[in-house]
Amino acid sequence: MAKPDPEELVRLVEAFPGPSVEADGPDRGGPTEAAEIGRVDELLDGAYGALTRRWYPELRRRAAAHADGDCLRERVLEHVEAVPSFRLSDGPTALTERREALAEAAALTDEVREIAEWYGTLRSRLEGDRASLTRAERLLHDFGYALAHVLFLGASSPGAVVRRLRLAYRSVGVRIDETASEGGIEETTFTCPYRNVAAGRCGERWVCHEKLDRVDDGYVSYLAERGISYQRPRGCAGSEQCRSTVARDGPARWWPKTPPAAVGADP
Repeated sequence: MAKPDPEELVRLVEAFPGPSVEADGPDRGGPTEAAEIGRVDELLDGAYGALTRRWYPELRRRAAAHADGDCLRERVLEHVEAVPSFRLSDGPTALTERREALAEAAALTDEVREIAEWYGTLRSRLEGDRASLTRAERLLHDFGYALAHVLFLGASSPGAVVRRLRLAYRSVGVRIDETASEGGIEETTFTCPYRNVAAGRCGERWVCHEKLDRVDDGYVSYLAERGISYQRPRGCAGSEQCRSTVARDGPARWWPKTPPAAVGADP
């Protein structure tokens, strides 16, 4: 599936099935509907309100800026991945009461289901796949994938993987600033020397995040096949540093990534 062009991305974003900021007021649809929406937000621990009132307007802003050439696609994807969420599982363990809450919310308004479907489409289109890359990007991805077979040989845990990953970072001049390990998640904070390469011609971080990170995508593909989730850096906006995480890839479920029907929570 090819990545959307900027204009198509704007259309995808504008197809949001939830309320607009203008419509999402206390009188939206009358007191009955407002009460129902309030109940939905309560059931979903505030995720619904945070998504519609704060996250979505910022998504619209970034999509418009991307269409104008003022925002990297990576920054849009970064925001999409940071969507307010409502957990439905703790790793592989289903959280029954929370799934029941999702079912009740979905029974109150179709928007709960529709937003999940819209989000799934948006995220899959933004992430694309190998076939959506340019020839140069595919070469970088495939180089990273091939290199991963050597770099991560014998590494089967997040701790082992992150040690190899930090070695790879250092080998290309990346400075490791801070490391942390908590709850099975290995985090690395670093400073990349390539963030401003060709910034005057292509924009800040364009070479780093739009092109060179395709090598990291090769790592992501390799590790995902082996049950390891490598969250490579995204736009790293507002900071000179970038962060990446490595963790065991588990079947975590959360709304809106997981629609109600996928966890038996359809009304």
